Amino acid sequence: MERISNLTELENLENANIPNHAEQNLRPALLLKKLQQKERENEVLLSLSNSIASIRNKLDLFEVIDKKLKKLFDFDDFVICLINDDLETHSAFVYNQKEDFLKTAGIPPESSKKYTLDDGMCRAMIAAEQPIVFDVEEALTWKDAPAWLPFWHNKGIREMIGLKMIDANGCIGFFYLYSRNVNSISNIYFDLLYGISLQISIAISNIIANEKIERQLSEINEYKQKLEDEKSFLQEEIKHKYHYDEIIGQSQSLKGIFHLIEHVAPSDSTVLISGETGTGKELIARAIHQSSPRQQELMVKINCAALPPSLAESELFGHEKGSFTGATERRVGKFELAHNGTLFLDEIGEFPLELQVKLLRALQEKEIERIGGKGVIKTNVRIVAATNRNLLKEVEKGNFRADLYYRLNVFPISLPPLRERPDDIPYLATHFIERIARKTGRQVNAISKSALNKLMIYPWPGNIRELEHLLERSILLSSGNILKEIHLPKVDRNETAANGAEQKIKTIHENERDHILSILKHCKGKISGMGGAAEVLNIPATTLNSKIKKFKIKREHILNK
Repeated sequence: MERISNLTELENLENANIPNHAEQNLRPALLLKKLQQKERENEVLLSLSNSIASIRNKLDLFEVIDKKLKKLFDFDDFVICLINDDLETHSAFVYNQKEDFLKTAGIPPESSKKYTLDDGMCRAMIAAEQPIVFDVEEALTWKDAPAWLPFWHNKGIREMIGLKMIDANGCIGFFYLYSRNVNSISNIYFDLLYGISLQISIAISNIIANEKIERQLSEINEYKQKLEDEKSFLQEEIKHKYHYDEIIGQSQSLKGIFHLIEHVAPSDSTVLISGETGTGKELIARAIHQSSPRQQELMVKINCAALPPSLAESELFGHEKGSFTGATERRVGKFELAHNGTLFLDEIGEFPLELQVKLLRALQEKEIERIGGKGVIKTNVRIVAATNRNLLKEVEKGNFRADLYYRLNVFPISLPPLRERPDDIPYLATHFIERIARKTGRQVNAISKSALNKLMIYPWPGNIRELEHLLERSILLSSGNILKEIHLPKVDRNETAANGAEQKIKTIHENERDHILSILKHCKGKISGMGGAAEVLNIPATTLNSKIKKFKIKREHILNK
């Protein structure tokens, strides 16, 4: 099929000074040729129009213009630019993105780059109603020549045809045709070119609308996935039946913890909770979250000790579908799930050493990358960590990164073991008995004084968790509405010394003195009243005072641990 540039002879014939008799012979042939050309134009326009109607993305539009329009006009390349929202710049929208094309010296088209509208070409196209032909070499001499023009000159382009693209709101961008030849398109076809540009404008509007719909669908899918993840997470949390607001006790050490919570909760500072297993570190973390401005958002827990090293990164940061074997769908990590909320890193001392640097980066930069992802994701997460280890010693041993330790240890809270807060045992026992009785259907509603005394003198290596479980076992084995018997684990009091020699066999007198002294130490010297040594020993305070004098127990003996 002939291109329009090859039919300029039609214009020459029309404008030539031809004798009348010759004109009569040539006119039918001329009209026939014009008719044939018009049919070819209509054929290409119809094909172009049908193709544009089915366009859904930029690549489709490029292919249609590159294949269809080049059959109608003589040009070598093209670029479609759109005016940006700032109304002061424009950027490439559709252009040749082949690598060999973009290697030419100069500034190639790129959608992320913005170019001013205040150059000679843009001003000329905005003011004109028809396409404008630009001589490239001449335009390069302008003071206000476009910055990208040398790129096309280096590619051998000698002529450009530019026209504005409009919609109902006015000019939306520009359509550039580039040619290595001069006079590539005759001006008698400018109306046709302008009509094509209107069709392309409609296609661009459709592409932008489709891209917006795709973005919205993607956002909806992400939001839906997040809701599903949150629902799954909350269902898992409900199964555990945590009582976040039930931190039981009135001891001075516990009141000190409450004081620290009140100070740190309103801030976004990182908190490191340390304490023996079973001391209630997670309840403290939840109290911090519930007292913070983030209380309406999720507190997401991750147990670092239960994470297999191969899955730890995916659990924290998420992964894209197909990023590794078994990744059959995209997964949102705990950092994204806790966005605007709190992330509780339980047993942080167990976190794999090889992943600690990635965790540190996430905490410092407040951004993460999914496994297999192509970009960073900004996160706004408050970190609360907990450990039953001495992290400073772990740092010295090389098991924990020093920089991560100091990043976590912004506001440390140390929980005392239950044996150091015996005043709280009666409150805890009452609370657990009520809850366990309700759960098991037993009618137990109180504990005997002797049973409580047993609880007070037991060392509680498993702390509050051990107390709860021991009470549940004792309630299940009891009868009646008063818990009279506590089934304590057996403690071997005849342990051998470190050198293997047996301990000295003590007299009854010595055993009684040691027992009273140990109870006095346990009660921190308190003799009478609730939680006092006399109550624990189940003897009158006056009797205990007499025995203290008898055994010559002095204050320094009690304080000497």
